[in-house]
Amino acid sequence: MDKQSFLKAGHPPTLLASFLYFDLAFMVWVILGPLGVQIAKDLGLDHAQKGLMVAVPVLAGAILRILMGVLVDHLKPKMAGAIGQVIVIGALFVAWQFGIHSYEQTLLLGVFLGFAGAAFAVALPLASRWYPPEHQGTALGIAGAGNSGTALAALFAPGLAMAYGWTNVFGLALIPLVLVFAFYLVVAKDAPECPPAKPLTEYFKVLKDKDAWWFMFFYSVTFGGFVGLASSLTIYFNTQYGLDAKMAGYFTAACVFAGSLVRPIGGRVADRVGGIKSLSVMYVFAALFLAIVGLGLPEAWMALAVFVAAMLALGMGNGAVFQLVPQRFRKEIGVMTGLVGMAGGVGGFYLASSLGYAKQATGSYQMGFMIFAGLALAALIGLTSVKTRWRTTWGAAHLTSARI
Repeated sequence: MDKQSFLKAGHPPTLLASFLYFDLAFMVWVILGPLGVQIAKDLGLDHAQKGLMVAVPVLAGAILRILMGVLVDHLKPKMAGAIGQVIVIGALFVAWQFGIHSYEQTLLLGVFLGFAGAAFAVALPLASRWYPPEHQGTALGIAGAGNSGTALAALFAPGLAMAYGWTNVFGLALIPLVLVFAFYLVVAKDAPECPPAKPLTEYFKVLKDKDAWWFMFFYSVTFGGFVGLASSLTIYFNTQYGLDAKMAGYFTAACVFAGSLVRPIGGRVADRVGGIKSLSVMYVFAALFLAIVGLGLPEAWMALAVFVAAMLALGMGNGAVFQLVPQRFRKEIGVMTGLVGMAGGVGGFYLASSLGYAKQATGSYQMGFMIFAGLALAALIGLTSVKTRWRTTWGAAHLTSARI
């Protein structure tokens, strides 16, 4: 596989538009996390409330990914993405103009921010349908690198909140969102091979296939770990190590950049060595590093180093999962992206909320990390149990040019 063959295989402008849309959507999807220290101080939130506040957008995004996955197949990806962007821009405008004055209002805003998280179910099919099987991992890795938007939120939101107030950060976020929306409308194009729309009941027939459930579980660990940490680490570094909001945001941004930037690498590695092999290795490392954090580390810089390593594993695992999904469910890629993405969001909701509840109940975050490390090991066991069947059925060499 060389660069020229990849560039000629698909539609680079649409791939770029998918990435930018995904990137900015993810930036605002998790924005309550980086702003969480200031919001919690002003509204007087406890640990459990802080955990739920940052987890609600993740759960809303998970549920809405099903809706967006269906819209992708009925209205085509570009139109579905345009609808989602208008809703998010409108919600942030209202929050900026009228302010957020209660815990319940933060949760309501979080529900609307879920439409930004649902961008996953649009951006990936929009890019995927332009590329042949042998380039799926690379194309979806590039589009999926929009995960880096979560790092932009962690990097800039706390500092901007200190300078202008956290409510005004919602207004500032509208500037890049509107610019990218305009670019998206002009540049993005639907692939000519978009399948015809089917009755809604047809889409959920895939849930009768046990492979769909396996992919949902695998992604609930890799992406769930990634987005759960991205949403929670600013509050974690502030509470656990006493870092101010701005420095905690910088630490979080370093972790999230690591996880998001290696997603394309994860897809490319999966293209070369096979998704199953690369994903198995990533689960081992993710479980190890999360367990180390769960044991407790005395210094913030030590925790930073381990979190970066964990995010590298989770980020590459995200790319590996989505090298495999289009090979197994190419005709149902829209709804499968929504379902698998939904499961990833549920995993993120669990991690983010459980950390807050663990801190509230035990005075420590350790139990939350240890349980998620156990889930990574469970995913490894599950992947090991299905790999032979996958490689001898839909992933057999005579049926696909991709490495499984």
